Amino acid sequence: MSYAIKPRRVSFDWERTPLHWIPDEPTATHVINVLHLLLPAGERWFVKVFKEALPLVTDEELLKDVKGFMGQEATHSVQHAYVLEHLAAQNLDTDRYTRHVEWLFDVLLGERPPFGSPIPKAEWLKFRLSLIAAIEHFTAVLGNWILAAEALDGAGADEVMLDLLRWHGAEEVEHRAVAFDMYQHVAGEGLPRYLRRAEGMVLAWPALAYLWVAGARYLMRHDPRLPHGRYRFRDHRAAAAKGLLPSWAALNRAMPRYLRRSYHPSQEGSLRRAVEYLASSPAARIAAGAIGRAAAS
Repeated sequence: MSYAIKPRRVSFDWERTPLHWIPDEPTATHVINVLHLLLPAGERWFVKVFKEALPLVTDEELLKDVKGFMGQEATHSVQHAYVLEHLAAQNLDTDRYTRHVEWLFDVLLGERPPFGSPIPKAEWLKFRLSLIAAIEHFTAVLGNWILAAEALDGAGADEVMLDLLRWHGAEEVEHRAVAFDMYQHVAGEGLPRYLRRAEGMVLAWPALAYLWVAGARYLMRHDPRLPHGRYRFRDHRAAAAKGLLPSWAALNRAMPRYLRRSYHPSQEGSLRRAVEYLASSPAARIAAGAIGRAAAS
């Protein structure tokens, strides 16, 4: 890459962000809120798996990008965890769901294969790297979507939440190729490498879709302001038609793109748009200003 991938300091103030941060759109709000439930544990897991794989990286440029990716993902995890605290302060407790997510990443997909499986350690690592590459394909798709989702601004969505999502989405587009290149670098060559990559996607996308729907149902059911809250596909489709959510159809179409033998993540999204947003993100500028003031004092 022509520039360094590196974590950015950001600062978000959640004090004035309402529970339904897209006004009068609880379904759209909570479908997006599922990201806050998944990402703290998920992105910590990305970092753990990449730490395991670091000794296998022999390309110096890739190694720099991987370390930058790890720093960005660790920062994302922390910032989304703060949102969980904000939800809890508004009486929307997510502990039961997030404990399930943590078990999934820490135990089922931990350093050792689950249930005493005889899968060799090296193969287990390559498999988990293939899952991360597949998941990162969707985070780049979502990142590109949120950067272009002007309907959220038109709907009066909370500016702080939009900045978090767009800052995060822009970094996902910025480092969109790192997990894929990491997998390709350490996972061998030829057809076996491709088949394992395809297997990662075939398993990752249904799991993500399930976790997303389950998370939306959990949030709608436990929202203290929705006595009879329910997630319904028709409400999701209606919000997507307004441009407030990515449609399931658009996400499903992202899967076959990844399965092409010739696919590379550099084909996904707009890097120019991502870099432009990262230069203008209010949270990043506030944090940079605070650092500058501290250095001058």
